[in-house]
Amino acid sequence: MKTSKPALQTCAQEEVTMASSCAQLCLKCRSLLCSKTVATTWQHSTQVRHCRTVTPVITKVLNGSSFFSGNHRTSPASQRWKQQMFCYSELSVKHLATEAKEDKFKEELSRADVVAYKSPLLPVNEIQMPLDLDAAAEFSALEEITHEEAVSISVPAAIPPSSTSLRDYVDKSETLSKLVQLGVNLWKLEQRPNVGTMLLKLDFNMDVAPRLLFLKHIGVEESHIGYIITHNPFILTEDLESLQARVNYLKSKKFSSETVASMVSRAPYLLNFSVKRLDNRLGFYQQQLNLSASNTRNIIARLPRLLCGSLEPVKENLKVCEIELGFKENEIQHIALTVPKVLTANKRKLTQLFDFIHNTMKVPHHLITKFPQVLNTKYLRVRERHLFLEFLGKAQYDPDLPNYISLDRLVSLPDEIFCTELALATLEDFYLFQKTL
Repeated sequence: MKTSKPALQTCAQEEVTMASSCAQLCLKCRSLLCSKTVATTWQHSTQVRHCRTVTPVITKVLNGSSFFSGNHRTSPASQRWKQQMFCYSELSVKHLATEAKEDKFKEELSRADVVAYKSPLLPVNEIQMPLDLDAAAEFSALEEITHEEAVSISVPAAIPPSSTSLRDYVDKSETLSKLVQLGVNLWKLEQRPNVGTMLLKLDFNMDVAPRLLFLKHIGVEESHIGYIITHNPFILTEDLESLQARVNYLKSKKFSSETVASMVSRAPYLLNFSVKRLDNRLGFYQQQLNLSASNTRNIIARLPRLLCGSLEPVKENLKVCEIELGFKENEIQHIALTVPKVLTANKRKLTQLFDFIHNTMKVPHHLITKFPQVLNTKYLRVRERHLFLEFLGKAQYDPDLPNYISLDRLVSLPDEIFCTELALATLEDFYLFQKTL
């Protein structure tokens, strides 16, 4: 039976249309074969089978090959359609082979109690399997262990990355915990910039312990070590040879070992200064006050912070005592030897106190020099007691007159003794008078 020419043209056009549709489906299937779910691939496979059923051409796929049956001519469009269907068949066979390998691999993983695996469409050799599945099962998190094994497990303590208080680091840092045991006030140190970071970086055995042993070696009592580090934590970063050289210098100036230990305890920054600076400070006080070496040691031993602080307040106070207060050089020398704190006193307070004693109480310079402790007391204390004695008619400070009251006793006695021995009044009377001021 012969087919007419218009029928053959119609058949050729249908073949071209089917070839184009199948080419598009083949490209879709090629991309879908790389997806992670098998369900999506099955859906597009169904679409391709549907496409095959609507075509008038009978197609079979057998092991990557295909043949066509029908009483129609083979056209170029039909040939292209055959090639595209062959490509799809080959990809389908590869996908089925990969899926079979994947199922086999999943079974092996389930037997080894391994849960994690990579994408199902990746080749098997790209999936990283554990080196020893028995070892992985041995350290399973679900396995029960004995109490002894649980106790032997050591977990490193995690240090907080940042904090506004050293309190969060005490349990994690050996250095901080040992310093707390020595009596160091961390809340004072954390208020100073960069000190907390510096302490956390110090190793107790390598950095802190040698300095503590050095302080103990020179005679510092253990009860004073916490005070020293609280006020001067930077001594923990000083070189041990430099510290020893400064101690040796002080001893070469005939400071005894006990005096050096006492000076370090009361002036924590003393050993942070170089030998040259310590020598310059000693020379300054000796020249400015015109003192002997023995008297200079006496002043420094009683107030060791004179070697640590600035010299400008000392120079200013010496000028104030000489020019504004009117003391002579030998009087200034005696005041400094008796009360070294006058050298570092606040200028305004010193001037206010002297003005009240000299101009209000009418005490001359030589009596103030004789009892310089009056310059080291509180202004309010002197004022209240003088006004109370004046109210009672007993404010008499001249030693040549009767009922003389010493300046030393005026400022040093407690309130109760002051009332009973100097004012000859009761303590309640003194308190009532204070309320009237």
